Amino acid sequence: MLAASAWLGRDAFGRTPGSRPTIPGVSPEEVEARTVDARRYGFHATLKAPFRLAEGRSAAALVQALERFANETAPAPLPSGLALADLEGFFALVPAEPSPALDALASRVVRNFEPFRAPLTPEEMARRKPERLSPRRRHYLERFGYPLVLEEFQFHMTLTDRLPPEERPMMRAALEGAFSSDLLGPRAADRLALFREDRPGAPFVVDAMFPLKGFETSS
Repeated sequence: MLAASAWLGRDAFGRTPGSRPTIPGVSPEEVEARTVDARRYGFHATLKAPFRLAEGRSAAALVQALERFANETAPAPLPSGLALADLEGFFALVPAEPSPALDALASRVVRNFEPFRAPLTPEEMARRKPERLSPRRRHYLERFGYPLVLEEFQFHMTLTDRLPPEERPMMRAALEGAFSSDLLGPRAADRLALFREDRPGAPFVVDAMFPLKGFETSS
């Protein structure tokens, strides 16, 4: 959605995002200050968390594997479109209704590309604060390098950084004004992209993207 890239002020796919929408009562500077991390990531939904390549694996092989996977995988429909949600302090777009197909797609991505992921270093593991996680989330962190996968996964496309409670009503009103007309109607997750971070803290950019060309199979 170019409207979301315009809101963030940056498009990770190399497109021109356009001008940030004018929101009554919220200045462009206020939006800029509250979207620093979201702007660096670019508007997208993460299915597998960022990782370093495992020893013996190459970026070219990862791109080839992604293309094969996309060719064999069907799009995941979102029949009721999207909705705005406050996810523990940051705002994002989420499916308006649960989508088992989308959850299944995310689980397949996590498992299928796990051989390409280098194990977390002790420092990386410590930054996730495993002692604060539930037993299942800690298991997923150790197994997949990220705790919010499989049953713990929630599809979302981030629009803001985490905000203090007193700022959330203002930001919700601003986002509802900016996106209300763009969220209605059926949608689908119909392509997968590989993002690249050239150095720690650098903006994420798309390295490769492929449409999902597979077909649903009846059980």
